[in-house]
Amino acid sequence: MSTPAPRPSVLFVCVHNAGRSQMGAAFLTRLGGDQVEVRSAGSAPADAVNPAVVKAMAEVGIDISAETPKLLTTEAVRSSDVVITMGCGDACPVFPGKRYLDWQLDDPAGQGLDAVRPIRDAIEQRVRALLAELGISASA
Repeated sequence: MSTPAPRPSVLFVCVHNAGRSQMGAAFLTRLGGDQVEVRSAGSAPADAVNPAVVKAMAEVGIDISAETPKLLTTEAVRSSDVVITMGCGDACPVFPGKRYLDWQLDDPAGQGLDAVRPIRDAIEQRVRALLAELGISASA
């Protein structure tokens, strides 16, 4: 009897943890289910998740209205297998042996719903590709 492989842990990071990283974490949680551990954080967290981001995610059936931006900690990075940065530049701590991906995406801060939708859709596509790379089949 073989032991199951440990769940990969993925951390999404952007400056305010109010838009891109929240969407990434929400899609990975929805699509990866309990096959992956998901975190998100920001180097300078906002007070609340961007309302346009909450609306854009609700349009695809994902409710992130109860999420709150969290402060990025070195422990969060240390305990993650994959760290996905989304425009946080040098604010993200780098540890050897971690896989880092930098997703260049427009910042939804201050944008309306029409501008947030294509960012949301790009994040969903990248999350699906990440799941495939990790060998995890996406849920519905």
